[in-house]
Amino acid sequence: MEIIGVIVAGVIIGLLGKFVAPGDKDNIPIWLTILCGIGGVIIGWFVYTAFGGNGSAGIDWVRWIVAIAISAVLVVIASTVTSRNT
Repeated sequence: MEIIGVIVAGVIIGLLGKFVAPGDKDNIPIWLTILCGIGGVIIGWFVYTAFGGNGSAGIDWVRWIVAIAISAVLVVIASTVTSRNT
């Protein structure tokens, strides 16, 4: 179930990361956006725990904000690497 949860969260976080990415940096295909979202969730959780985050009761908003920020960075990197900017 954990894998399915990460995939679903990755899709949502990837789309939020694409929305947060500055300017025309979001000009990448949707499948790459989803991969950036999944990567953002996984890397975000590792970064969050590395800096002392241990979760909280209920929804841990800081962890999700970190995941969105990392997804936005991954979207910008993917857009730069694929060179589909206009």
